[in-house]
Amino acid sequence: MIMLDSIDELLTHIKEVQLDVIELSNESLMKMSSFMEKNGLEIDEDISTALQYQDIITQQLTATIDAIESAKTSLDIFSHAYKSDEGLANESISKLKEKLNLTLQEAKDKKSRFSGKSAESSVDDEIEFF
Repeated sequence: MIMLDSIDELLTHIKEVQLDVIELSNESLMKMSSFMEKNGLEIDEDISTALQYQDIITQQLTATIDAIESAKTSLDIFSHAYKSDEGLANESISKLKEKLNLTLQEAKDKKSRFSGKSAESSVDDEIEFF
């Protein structure tokens, strides 16, 4: 199916962009760390918060990659099923819709739990959107 191939290509592109951004984020972190070490600077509360945010961004990009991989797997299953059996394909697309709706709801729930939390939250708090 041409439409599914286009979606697959788009998801692959998004995943590659996410991986590039993670790499840039890691390079940025290393450059900041090197600069601070070279200049004998200490990490203050603002820098600590910025580093936490950078970690959260990387976590979210990784979660997006995982979601893309899951969607691509489901699309592959559907595409194969559609070629073999239209009834099975319809069942697969229904299951895919349910999985994607559940994934979306979980992501929204995790984001809502994060909203309003500050950097002063307990060290035991784990920040995770996706």
